Amino acid sequence: MRKRALGKTGLFVSEMGIGTWGLAGEAYGPVEPTDAERVIHRAIDVGITLIDTADSYGGGHMEHLLGKALKSLGSYKSRDLVVVTKGGTDRSTIPPRKRFDRAYLVDSVERSLKRLGRERLDVYLLHNPSVECLLAGEALDTLVTLKRDGKIGHIGVSAGESEAAMTALDRGAEVISMSYNLVHSADLHRVAGEIMVYGAGVLAHSPLAYGLLSDAWTQDRTFLPGDHRERRWEKHELARRVAQLDAMRFLVKGNVRSLRAAAIRFVLANHLVSCAILGPRTVDQLVELVRETGGGPIYLPDADMAVLPRTLAKVGIMM
Repeated sequence: MRKRALGKTGLFVSEMGIGTWGLAGEAYGPVEPTDAERVIHRAIDVGITLIDTADSYGGGHMEHLLGKALKSLGSYKSRDLVVVTKGGTDRSTIPPRKRFDRAYLVDSVERSLKRLGRERLDVYLLHNPSVECLLAGEALDTLVTLKRDGKIGHIGVSAGESEAAMTALDRGAEVISMSYNLVHSADLHRVAGEIMVYGAGVLAHSPLAYGLLSDAWTQDRTFLPGDHRERRWEKHELARRVAQLDAMRFLVKGNVRSLRAAAIRFVLANHLVSCAILGPRTVDQLVELVRETGGGPIYLPDADMAVLPRTLAKVGIMM
């Protein structure tokens, strides 16, 4: 597993990491805790050194499970792991609400430290704050204080759109997490210049667009109740997205054996990306993703990357 610098943090991480939202058993359907632990252990066995989680995944359940899994590894295996966690979602109310005030974040960091069993959080991100929240300054100022106090190693923001990412970078974020994939790349491209200027690390989440780019869906795909994708796309929008995949199939050739492999290789072909956050829910899914993507470092041919923007533009995807 090749490694990349996480911006100017001084950390080096595997170019593929594990996201744990799906493993929490609430976003994509239930997952047995033992199965989730097996995925985490197998990821470490194949060389993955970055694990992404959040205090809101399972209402803290995922951090607790991850802490348990890491403790079972022992200090030797876990010493090089970078755990990224996020905070700012208060699930004590129905519906949950965003909270980025100082008191809430201080308590959230303490809870995350306890659940993960760590004395310091490697990387802590504000979980999808608004631009207005970032401009107010209290949230990032609180993280700066917690970093100075030794509770956090490096700070940043998981940003829902480019303006929030740009605001976070302007105010000292060391790491930015953004959705980045073949159907949603424009936000990261808009802030590419700022990322280079500030030297921020970039975590690219949703490289398979919540499963769309796995190329296993029909246009009439339905989702079970409770699956967040049930609410993400209207029926006609999902059908349009599935039809757009035809424009990408020219990428599948040679050692690029599937569209999902092409999708992850596309993300890794961007030198700004420090780590692509994969979301496997089983060991088999994890192994297949790593096997299909491990043929770099030439991730996709330059000629294909050059024609990709205008090819996708023809079907309404703007890069």
